[in-house]
Amino acid sequence: MENLEHEINIPEELPLLPLRDIVIFPYMVLPLFVGRESSIAAIDDALNKDRLIFLAAQKDAMIESPKEDDIYRVGCVAMILRMLKLPDGRVKILVQGLKRGSIEEYVSKEPYYKVKVRPISEIEVEKDLNVEALTRYVKDQIGRAVSLGKPMLPDLLAIIDSIDDPGKLADIIVANIGLKINEAQEVLEIQNPVERLKKVSDSLNREIAILEVQQKILNDARGEIDKSQREYFLKEQLKAIRRELGEEDDFQKEIEEFEKSIKKAKMPKKVKEEAEKQLDRLSKMHPDSAEATVVRTYLEWLVELPWSKSSKDKLDLKRAKQILDEDHYGLKEVKERILEFLAVRKLNPNMKSPILCFIGPPGVGKTSLGKSIARAMGRKFHRISLGGMRDEAEIRGHRRTYIGAMPGKIIQGIKNCGTNNPVFMLDEIDKIGMDFRGDPSSALLEVLDPEQNHAFVDHYIGVPFDLSKVLFITTANYLDPIPPALKDRMEIIYLPGYTEEEKVKIAEKYLIPRQIVENGLKPKQIKFTKAAVDKIISGYTRESGLRNLERLIGKICRKAAKQYAEGKKDKFLITEAVLQKYLGPVKYLAEDELKENEVGIVTGLAWTPFGGEILFVECTKYKGKGNLILTGQLGDVMKESARAALTHVRSIASKYGIDETIFDQYDIHIHVPAGAIPKDGPSAGITIATAIYSVFKEVKVKKDVALTGEITITGKVLPIGGIKEKLLAAKRHNIKTVLLPKKNEKDLVELPKDIRKSLKMVFVEKFDDILKIAVED
Repeated sequence: MENLEHEINIPEELPLLPLRDIVIFPYMVLPLFVGRESSIAAIDDALNKDRLIFLAAQKDAMIESPKEDDIYRVGCVAMILRMLKLPDGRVKILVQGLKRGSIEEYVSKEPYYKVKVRPISEIEVEKDLNVEALTRYVKDQIGRAVSLGKPMLPDLLAIIDSIDDPGKLADIIVANIGLKINEAQEVLEIQNPVERLKKVSDSLNREIAILEVQQKILNDARGEIDKSQREYFLKEQLKAIRRELGEEDDFQKEIEEFEKSIKKAKMPKKVKEEAEKQLDRLSKMHPDSAEATVVRTYLEWLVELPWSKSSKDKLDLKRAKQILDEDHYGLKEVKERILEFLAVRKLNPNMKSPILCFIGPPGVGKTSLGKSIARAMGRKFHRISLGGMRDEAEIRGHRRTYIGAMPGKIIQGIKNCGTNNPVFMLDEIDKIGMDFRGDPSSALLEVLDPEQNHAFVDHYIGVPFDLSKVLFITTANYLDPIPPALKDRMEIIYLPGYTEEEKVKIAEKYLIPRQIVENGLKPKQIKFTKAAVDKIISGYTRESGLRNLERLIGKICRKAAKQYAEGKKDKFLITEAVLQKYLGPVKYLAEDELKENEVGIVTGLAWTPFGGEILFVECTKYKGKGNLILTGQLGDVMKESARAALTHVRSIASKYGIDETIFDQYDIHIHVPAGAIPKDGPSAGITIATAIYSVFKEVKVKKDVALTGEITITGKVLPIGGIKEKLLAAKRHNIKTVLLPKKNEKDLVELPKDIRKSLKMVFVEKFDDILKIAVED
């Protein structure tokens, strides 16, 4: 290296490369990463000439564009051995320090610093005994530092051991012991090699002192660990002595109880490992500490969950059918689906449980059907309501880091049932909410997905729990609000409502006996005639479900119970004649239906979340300018249907002998009664068109004909939804004929036979077909 220094002719001016966090010494070879544009320009200049560059350290590494006063004057002349351009725009160079130098003058500043350099030569010193003694002492110091843990390459130690020149030895050592910038710069600026070696010796002494203190701290810490282990063994011996003397403490008993419970719970391997880990933590805590309480509660949840406890399915199809028939009348499709599930379970015990979703208006028996399914299968039943739920933690639980944390309602329900395969009912899934606390419906995706729920992780429990054996049943009043991703995971089963005949049979078989018992009566004390039940259904209730019907029966039973309590002993016979005494005036009169055929009044059918209903569309005309007025709190879709209906009637006016000019001479007013109730949807299109036609043609519409369907401006009749509910409403209101879109004919397959028999259903494709049936000749 010395020979290389003498052979190279160092020019008077050199490009300057300021270094942020390192001081370069002669004999040093190391890589540098350069990113500043001015520095890269200096490197390019050096490479284009003799590859020599002057390296000087910055006084403050944080300065991005250093000035003259920000750079030390003394640095090192170096040669660039290799250069590599990196993808991020930086440059990597390998440099070798050659000779000390001092900046005499800054020749130029743009695009990089170019400086006039004065080489600094070593001062010649005599190698006497003092110099040799200092050299050996410094080498011994290096050995001492390495023995105390100072990292240094073996090859470097061998090089240091072979050097006798004090200046060269000082430079190599200071370049490898990691001094601070200002300390390294002080060494670089010392020209006398002996003085430089003494300075390095002082630095090594300080480094050795620091390493000795570190070693002492390490030994003390190791001693503390040994002391803790000794205390642990003594405590274990003390526990053994107490057991021998019968003086075992309560905390130790609790730990042992947890150990037994963990073994008894038959947990999966990962869960057991977590439980044992937490129990080990608990055993090392103070029993009265707050953290011990948290761990204790967590372990209680783990050991009480039914990881491997299942109830045995009762797969007797005849018995299951009998139970379903005992609890519910009708509902053939639902019962058939449950029996199919039991049959498949009997043939394939490892099948994945389906996710059923019962959709229907209130009171049709969705929740009670879930209880019957659980009874038929011999499983535990658990129900939670999702209505208004907004916090995702209600499903997934809270993390244990929170105060008052607890598992979500799914894990809570599983624990309450005590088995891992209950019938789990999630009520009101269409009324689930969402806010800043999360989206519970998205959290339910994992719960209700058979491909994912075998490893459901509650935030509180923190380990997977298998939900694949649970039979999940959800309920909703209507389908649209359920998120599509959630809907996709469920098998939809509709419960549209009951006909009057079905309600009579349900009342006689289920509702009346139940209310008699619940109100403290005996069957021989009260009797309802069939005519009375018919009148309650037709005159006091008009609902798809049965809740209001049961309330009215219960009201009659309560009044009878009161009189029995007052001493009356005669049997109560509830006939049609005495209903007004108990229930007040009839609520729904026959006048609700049209008494006779009228011009401009048409009976329509509507769907609501609570079942089907009829509505009357009224139309009239009066002198004006052809304006269309709509009232009755109609939605945007219904208003558009009215405009489309008017357009079509005007387009066919001449065909049916209506003066086309009359439309511009009259204003048209369409009204749908019950103005306080919002109405919307396209299915009133043909009803409105028929009413408009009736007014301008001045022909009457048949009162016993009901219409439902969407109309286009060309007169085509398009299909609509809610057919079952609408036909049930038509039957309740004594409608004889119902006009339906031709494309809805497929929807009648699943209709009860008594509806198909009692209603004449005519399928139409064009508005012309409607006029042939709905209006008088």
